[in-house]
Amino acid sequence: MSLLASFPLFAETNIAQILTIVGILIVLVVGVVGFAIFARYFRLWIQSVTTGAGIGIFDLLGMTFRKVNPAIIVRSKIMAVQAGLGEETGITSKALEAHYLAGGRVPLVIQAMIAALKAKTIPLDYRLATAIDLAGRDCLEAVRTSVYPKVIDCPARGSAKDSLDAVAKNGIQLKVKARVTVRANLNQLIGGATEETIIARVGEGIVSAIGSADRHSDVLANPDRISKAVLARRLDSQTAFEIVSIDIADVDVGDNIGARLQADQAEADMRVARANAEGRRAQAVATETEMIAQIEESRAKLVQAEAEIPLAIAEAFKAGTLGIMDFYKLRNVQADTEMRKAIAGGSPTTTSVS
Repeated sequence: MSLLASFPLFAETNIAQILTIVGILIVLVVGVVGFAIFARYFRLWIQSVTTGAGIGIFDLLGMTFRKVNPAIIVRSKIMAVQAGLGEETGITSKALEAHYLAGGRVPLVIQAMIAALKAKTIPLDYRLATAIDLAGRDCLEAVRTSVYPKVIDCPARGSAKDSLDAVAKNGIQLKVKARVTVRANLNQLIGGATEETIIARVGEGIVSAIGSADRHSDVLANPDRISKAVLARRLDSQTAFEIVSIDIADVDVGDNIGARLQADQAEADMRVARANAEGRRAQAVATETEMIAQIEESRAKLVQAEAEIPLAIAEAFKAGTLGIMDFYKLRNVQADTEMRKAIAGGSPTTTSVS
C-alpha cells in the first residue's frame, strides 16, 4: 500500500486543492483572453451599439479571423445607418465584408450611396455601386459628376491640335473649339466608353456639320447650328456619359482650302497637257525625221538614175540611134535650162551628159 492510501483524508485534500488551482488558472486564462478581446474591440463595439450598426463583439472577432479590417467595416456600417441606409438596401455587415474581401473600397461605396441618396434624383443601389467599384471606376466621382455635370474641352487640352479643322462647301476652312458638358450615366458606367470617345465623336459631328454647310459665313452667323446638329446625332450612346450641352467656344476662319485645291488641280492639268504636247512634238519630230530619210532615199535613187543617162547616150551612139547633132542639141537645151534656173535663182542641176 502507498503512503497516500495509509492517509485517505490527506489524499482527498490534495486532489481538491489541485483541481481548484487548475480551475483558477483556466478562469484566469479565459479572463485574460476575454479582457484582451474586449479591450481591443471595446471601442468599435461601443460605437456599433450606440449607433445601432448591429455589429456584435463576436462579429468583430470573426472579422479578424477572416482577415477583414473591423474598423473599416464598422465605420462604413455606421455611416450607412446614420445616413438612413438600412439593411433593406442590401448594406449588411456580411455584404460589406464580402466586398472588402473582393478588393473593393468599402468606404468609397458607402459615400457614393449616401451622396446619391441626398441628391434624391440618382438611382444607385448597393449592387450597382459595388459593381462600379470592382470594375475600377470611382463610383463617388461618378455620383458627383451626375450631380455636378463635367465640362470636357474638345479638342482635349494638351492634344496635338488646338482646334478642330473643317471645310465648308465653298472651300473655306474653319477652326472650332467646343466645350461639352456631360453627366455621368451610372447604368452605362460599366463597359461604357470614356471621355476620349466623347471627344472623338463630338469632333466628328462638328466636322460633319461644318462640311454640310453651303458657306462658311452661315456657320459664322449661327454657330448654334453646329451644336444642334451634333446633339441630334446622339453621340453619347454606349458611353458612360450623357451629353447635356455642346457649346461652341471659338470659331476662326482658316485657309481657303478650295482655292488651294483648285490651284493644285490646275497645276496638275497643266503638267498633263505639257506631257501630252511633248508627246505630240516628239511624234512630229519622229515623222519629220522619217520624211527626211525618205527624201534622201529618193534623192539617192534620182542620182543613181541620172548616172545611167551617159551610159544610155553612149549605147545610143554605138547603136547609131543618136547622131552628133542630136547630142549637141541636147547639150544646148541642157545649158539653156541651167541658165534659166540660175537667172531665176534656183540651184543649177549637177547632172551632166558629157
